Amino acid sequence: MKLLACIFVFVAAAICGRAGADSCADLAPYQKAREVIEDRDRILTPNGVQESFKTRIGGIEQWFNVRGTDRANPIILFVHGGPASPLIPMLWQFQRPIEEYFTVVNYDQRGAGKTYVEDHSDAVGDSLHIPRYIDDAIEAAEYIRHRYGKNKMILMGHSWGTVIGMGAALKRPDLFHAYVGIGQVINTHDNERVSFDYGMQQAIAHGNTAAVDEMKTIAPYPGDKPITRDRIIIARKWAQYYGGLTAYRNDSKYFFSAPLLSPEYSAADVCAVDQGSLFTLGRVLPEFLEVDYKNVTRFPIPVVMFMGRHDYTTPSEPTAAWLAKVKAPYKQGVWFEHSSHMIPWEEPGKTVLSLVKYVAPLAKEKPQR
Repeated sequence: MKLLACIFVFVAAAICGRAGADSCADLAPYQKAREVIEDRDRILTPNGVQESFKTRIGGIEQWFNVRGTDRANPIILFVHGGPASPLIPMLWQFQRPIEEYFTVVNYDQRGAGKTYVEDHSDAVGDSLHIPRYIDDAIEAAEYIRHRYGKNKMILMGHSWGTVIGMGAALKRPDLFHAYVGIGQVINTHDNERVSFDYGMQQAIAHGNTAAVDEMKTIAPYPGDKPITRDRIIIARKWAQYYGGLTAYRNDSKYFFSAPLLSPEYSAADVCAVDQGSLFTLGRVLPEFLEVDYKNVTRFPIPVVMFMGRHDYTTPSEPTAAWLAKVKAPYKQGVWFEHSSHMIPWEEPGKTVLSLVKYVAPLAKEKPQR
């Protein structure tokens, strides 16, 4: 079962390095650390917000986390990656500084994290299609703007979340001040080709004959053959080993073990991270392989792309090419020279500065009538 969960291409291809069986263990050994993190992350400012709740989105109960030091700040609706790789149990690692300038809303998508625990019935499994995820994001935005008294919000996606985010921005631009893509997916086939070529180049440069021989078994990739799970496993394995997930690292243990220390997640919720991935990946793979936003030549709202120079999980090259050609009310590309796919973790300071410099000015609210 573990191998099945290692097929995907977004936030980690997806679970190979996660805490795995340990993530379903007793959390008692981590309790003191969890208490420290919980205490440190408490928001105490008079006009701040810190709440977790579930509400009905797309016909099922979905879990939300909202944090910010001032309710007057612009809202970011953050769409997590994966699929089924929830961001809520990772927030303690990087988000706190962002909360000084924005109110940040995260939600566990259908089939992910606490939402998976809430409902992982066959009916939910049958609903796991990209258009449904997009409609969920739109419905979430509608709910959030009414709950917090905002006309619009900033929509931000990471990795798999950019497939949903871009779709939502194109379908309902009236809901959003701007769209921010982090590790943007433009065209799946292009990403697969660039990622594989990088892995092969690095393996040759490092004299890793075993890796070269293994990759040759699927070359040319993706080529004209179907992009199967087995081929994806081999293609992603070496690109990420050579820093294509986290720059200058051959693993990303800091990310995969993060839920163990999250005060937001119970032991059952932590277990659900892996369980949700197994529940989701095979169902959405066929549609993901057909994702193609290259034909989007006009974007209806301001668009900002955060691009990791070393990202070979969702390679930045296709994103930069798309951004250069697209027409939009405003567009900005921001290169993170010391990041791969995990930009908010790898360069958290520059992430905050870039959001404040390029995105906050786009979020000017008109008074509600």
